[in-house]
Amino acid sequence: MIKVLGHKSPDTDSTGSPIIWAWYLSAVKGTPAVPVLLGEPNTEAAFMLKRWDLEKPAIIADLAPGEDVVVVDTNNPAELPAGINEANLIQIIDHHMLVGGLKTRAPIDITIRPLACTATIMHDLMGADAAKMPEPIRCAMLSCILSDTLEFRSPTTTAHDREVAEDLARGLGISIPDYAAELFAAKSDVSAFSDAELLRMDSKEYSIGGKELRISVLETTAPKVVLDRKDSLMASMAAVAKEDGADQVLLFVIDILREEATLLVPNDLVRRIAEASFGATVTGDTVVLPGIMSRKKQIIPALKL
Repeated sequence: MIKVLGHKSPDTDSTGSPIIWAWYLSAVKGTPAVPVLLGEPNTEAAFMLKRWDLEKPAIIADLAPGEDVVVVDTNNPAELPAGINEANLIQIIDHHMLVGGLKTRAPIDITIRPLACTATIMHDLMGADAAKMPEPIRCAMLSCILSDTLEFRSPTTTAHDREVAEDLARGLGISIPDYAAELFAAKSDVSAFSDAELLRMDSKEYSIGGKELRISVLETTAPKVVLDRKDSLMASMAAVAKEDGADQVLLFVIDILREEATLLVPNDLVRRIAEASFGATVTGDTVVLPGIMSRKKQIIPALKL
């Protein structure tokens, strides 16, 4: 049985895409596969599962040596189980930059394309077989694309992502603005999470200038709810960084509607990163970065000291 999995701290794409591809492998290709997660899905992903009556995949901690696995929505070993290089990696489907470090037992099928969402790539790989997707799988695919593109606001959005999403929505009879509002409301409901959970909820590891960073984003239509907690969030950053083997946590609160990010600035290191990376002038413990929406396209490529 092939395990299909995305990255740690699973968002909507890393929850939905394993479900989509496991369905395709099993139902269309006749190759038994099962989706799994590397942690609890975030609030938006959990909403998607409940909204479309999709079973939540099992959560696993690691992979057994030789176990068949397909990796989606990442190619970064730091975001995968510790045993990934001892497993039998047979396929990668992704839309992020190539990181390197994965080891395979034989040549494998790798698809990495400059699109906003893994699910869009899967739609293309299926070809005519995409018409066979049952309604819940189509809904998962639409959810992934709307989430990763922030309803086409993100600069990562391509015309093709939009075309696929609009075609899916028409076939399902779903209003994209109405459904995106439901998704983003679920994403914005973070009241039940601790500061440490928020700092890890949607985060990636990255290094600059000899500093190990945990780069966290919170995409929301209600940024005030998060920013009202900024003092306690900043107080929690040191402990989270220490536990995760990082030097610093960077938290960007993405305002989906205003299309801007607010970076929390707890210390001089973050101030220097903000000023060097974004040309910002920092005078307090937050700085607003107009137009910054995408960690993949706008934040990580800009980071420097």
